[in-house]
Amino acid sequence: MTYPPTERTDTVDTHFGTTVADPYRWLEGDIRRDGKVEAWITKQKNLTEDYLATLPGRDLFKQRLQALFDHERLPIPPEKRGDRYFFVRSAGLEAQPVLYVRENGTDRVVVDPNSWSEDGATALAEWAVSHNGRYLAYAIQEGGADWRTIRVMDIDTGRILDDEIRWARFMKIGWVQNDSGFFYSRNAEPEEGAAFEALVLEHTVNFHRLETPQSQDRLIYASDTDQPLIHMALTTADGRYVVIHSSRLGGGNGITVIDLAEDGWTPETLVSSLDHAWALIGNVGARLFFTTEEGAERGKVVAINFDAEKPAFQDFVPHREDAVILGSNIVGDRLVVSYMVDAKTQVERFKLDGTRDAVVELPSTGTAGAFRGRPGDNESFYVFSSQDTPTTIYRYDVATNTSTVWAKPRIASDLDQLVVEQHFFASKDGTRIPMFVMRRKDVTGPVPTMLYGYGGFGIPLIPYFSVEALAWVEQGGVYAMPNIRGGGEYGRAWHEAGRLTNKQNSFDDFIAAAEFLTREGITPPDGLAIHGGSNGGLLVGAVVNQRPDLFAAALPDVAVLDMLRFPLFTGGRFWTQEYGDPAVQADFDNLLSYSPLHNVQDGTDYPAILTTTGDTDDRVVPAHSFKYVAALQAAALGNRPRLLRVETRAGHGVGKPTDKIIEQTADMWAFAAHWSGLRLQTGR
Repeated sequence: MTYPPTERTDTVDTHFGTTVADPYRWLEGDIRRDGKVEAWITKQKNLTEDYLATLPGRDLFKQRLQALFDHERLPIPPEKRGDRYFFVRSAGLEAQPVLYVRENGTDRVVVDPNSWSEDGATALAEWAVSHNGRYLAYAIQEGGADWRTIRVMDIDTGRILDDEIRWARFMKIGWVQNDSGFFYSRNAEPEEGAAFEALVLEHTVNFHRLETPQSQDRLIYASDTDQPLIHMALTTADGRYVVIHSSRLGGGNGITVIDLAEDGWTPETLVSSLDHAWALIGNVGARLFFTTEEGAERGKVVAINFDAEKPAFQDFVPHREDAVILGSNIVGDRLVVSYMVDAKTQVERFKLDGTRDAVVELPSTGTAGAFRGRPGDNESFYVFSSQDTPTTIYRYDVATNTSTVWAKPRIASDLDQLVVEQHFFASKDGTRIPMFVMRRKDVTGPVPTMLYGYGGFGIPLIPYFSVEALAWVEQGGVYAMPNIRGGGEYGRAWHEAGRLTNKQNSFDDFIAAAEFLTREGITPPDGLAIHGGSNGGLLVGAVVNQRPDLFAAALPDVAVLDMLRFPLFTGGRFWTQEYGDPAVQADFDNLLSYSPLHNVQDGTDYPAILTTTGDTDDRVVPAHSFKYVAALQAAALGNRPRLLRVETRAGHGVGKPTDKIIEQTADMWAFAAHWSGLRLQTGR
């Protein structure tokens, strides 16, 4: 394959006596204002499109994905206000989910973002209904960017108020009890034309009073330190408290509380350290409940009486050695706690005196959580999903401890033909790693396999339903998902074991998963494709460099690939808590050792690589992908292609229109199928 020529410059940096060439730094230019970068991207897109058009599986996967996506989907439980239920629903192939309200058994559209743009790339993001149910504050997301614009609607009349809040970012919306306004978080307004690449600095919590200009918004909370922090403000269900989580990402967070019943709204710090993860559960009167990892690496529940003369945390639900707390909620007169045991969910509930009360029976093995309800209300809702069970909303009756289906999708596929198994294998250092493997019942021999991974920021990969995975398995392939270190499947220690200088453990675990699949006869030689996004894209890039012989195809998506310059863009400075700081010599040495951009093995046969990104990704800027693909194409890596796919008006993933998801997945799966040898079954 002949690649478009890419200019190489003599740009070099010297770090602690080590000289590092960066010949493609010019590709960091803003594609909106740099014609040279734009021209390079156009040539790459044309090359990729011409190649993908030759793959016979592209249309087949697209048709199946369209059929599989064409079903009603409710991704989260409804929010109840009085006798009204507010919920988000996708009717099928429409670009964006729509916000509805159900009243007296009748559903009515409240916000339909599908009319906001011609390409469907403008999405409804965060939203919150006021306490009395009169107002809706909702955030608008343009082209997948992290920036938000907040608008307010009178729900009964549909009238959009004049209020417009700009430059909101990384935030929740929380109403005060009397519905006079709401809290949100924002960054400073960037310079004109620089929003895409603006650093995530000066993050603050603000209060907006209805029917006043944003210029009059009240600053509620800001950092008193030079280190950048994200401040996420949540209001309790009764509207009495604002609880602010201050985080560096990749580590712990502090907790600040404001009692809105007191004049002055004075912030009071409950947790100043950023060494442990804390999360608000809710409150009953002045008693606030949190989950925390402090003194409990797998999590525990604590409570604090905020009205006490000297408020102090007390253990409420102790930690378990065999389980990790996944989440907790107060519903009715019970505390519901979701646990992870080997990445699978168990749910228990407790009385408000801390007594263990009952087990919540789940439909099957899978993931249950997001119990949405209010203290004192017997009715709650939660979501359940697994690899072979589409996301289903259950109504939970607290008094009887019973669940009934509230909304269940119908999929255009025979899900009874699926088999999901959990395997365990040993990593390089002997650590026992779990992995979920899905296939069709009639598939028994070695077949091409898609191996998906993440392994970072303490985020667990728990069983969930994926239309994309189903489309691969329908064609006779296997879909595998290991729970590698760096995630949170076994608590803080599991995260720490794949973080900072331990990051190589994540790569070793993923490589061991690949070797296990081949050794056990699940995957044939040269039949393994790998996929991961964001931090998972870093994973893919790193293991391809370290063990290119293991993989037939690789699909890094919106990936972190330049480990020496990531802190210089948008929110990259926050990731130093996860990866380390290249300005520190020990961290630099570690980062350089695995950085995908800097470790391409010239003269070695590589798998086929299709790198995907979005031109409006302001989380992991697309320059990571541009420079990486340029380096791949410049090296002698064998005859398999190394291509770049750039989606227009698409960001880091959230808010991407359905048609763009389908098209990108069809391209990736067709590419992987071709190079892994998956024989497509046109009759299915």
